[in-house]
Amino acid sequence: MNNLPAHPSSFKDPAGFMFVADGIYYRQVNIFGSEDYSLLMSSGLYEKLISKNRLIRHTEIDNIKSEASQWFKTLQPEQLPFISYPYEWSFDQLKDAALLTLTIQKEALNHGMTLKDATPFNVQWLNGKAIFIDTLSFEKHKDGEPWIAYKQFCECFLASLLLMHYRNNELNKLLVSFPNGIPTPIVSSLLPFKTKLNLNLYLHIHLQAKMQKKGADDKQQNKRSLSTTQLVNIIESLRNLIKKLSPVSAKTTWNNYYDETILSNAYLQHKQELAKSFLSAIQFNSLIDLGANKGEFSLLFKDKAAKIVAADFDAACINELYLHIKSQKLNNIFPLVIDLANPSPAIGWANEERNSFWNRVNTDVIMALALIHHLAISFNISFAMMAELFSQKTNYLLIEFVPKHDPKVQQLLSHRKDVFDHYTQTDFEQSFSVYFQVLKKETIQTTDRILYLMKTK
Repeated sequence: MNNLPAHPSSFKDPAGFMFVADGIYYRQVNIFGSEDYSLLMSSGLYEKLISKNRLIRHTEIDNIKSEASQWFKTLQPEQLPFISYPYEWSFDQLKDAALLTLTIQKEALNHGMTLKDATPFNVQWLNGKAIFIDTLSFEKHKDGEPWIAYKQFCECFLASLLLMHYRNNELNKLLVSFPNGIPTPIVSSLLPFKTKLNLNLYLHIHLQAKMQKKGADDKQQNKRSLSTTQLVNIIESLRNLIKKLSPVSAKTTWNNYYDETILSNAYLQHKQELAKSFLSAIQFNSLIDLGANKGEFSLLFKDKAAKIVAADFDAACINELYLHIKSQKLNNIFPLVIDLANPSPAIGWANEERNSFWNRVNTDVIMALALIHHLAISFNISFAMMAELFSQKTNYLLIEFVPKHDPKVQQLLSHRKDVFDHYTQTDFEQSFSVYFQVLKKETIQTTDRILYLMKTK
């Protein structure tokens, strides 16, 4: 099997590229990258990293090639259940990805190698942990050379984390506009003045910003000779700085939705019972929880679904869910910060390097609990639009209808004029019946809210 096209996200590295054959992702190692790949495999670095589950495992394949004239090896990496991007991660997800990258760079130096790339796009999530996925990011380290990816690390990882620490825990979304790294002059201008008095922050951000403003290019900055010990000291400086960072503390309307709101414990308990009962009647391997909050309902199905994507626009909620997943060593839940009214777009060259959120979603079950009134009232998204989209992405839909007289809907309407004459149970059922068949429905105790299980027609 030859001449398969490179994946749209994999065209920048002459050492090799990713391609897809029969739904399986492969990596071709080109002749250009053969020496570095061979050193990775023979130096003990590969074995060291996979033994700690820090680098994606792979198997060498002989019978599948893409561009034969440049071919050296074909690798079949362990397949990832879901792809996400750093602008969709919570603070501690990005922090763990940064610390993983530094750990790998330090280990690479111990084996005579270095990372030529330090972008968060080289990190994904497997078995509940961050894992480095770019096998061809490793190259031979030459004595005296600085870390070529240092600037990229600072502009991608450190810049995002500092902005999330000092300003707002959603500012990693700047990586949508700056996927190659947030320029340090921009970062420096956004950080508070006191950060200039911190030596590490001054060296890693503000000094870099000054040098960029003066027009010092990367080659000039990289002329200085650095010993391996000095490089390790820089890595440890970055590590110690990042380990101390935490997200901005901000209480939101939603991060205690099920704990401190007007909704009763009886409502939550009955809704959980209904959700488990409804979904026990069907077989499914994958589930996406839209408006997941802190994952109260995602966690109900951790032993039933092989893959659960828990999405919510509240970064604090998703961060709390991630920390819970991490502490409990859960390996099948993928928490994401997603604004469903404005989800992650397709970006990069020809808008094909990074897929949009919805282009990555295809699931057996969608859960939309305590969600659609927000979409309808706050964003004027019609029931028909929701139904059409959901029907394209799932086989089954577990959805909650919240009537207009519900206190939560009235709370939304208190901030705007009520122009929602079609926000009724009848209109909801008619709109969804175009695309779905209702299998079950039941009113949730202590409320007039109704839970539905639907099947795509």
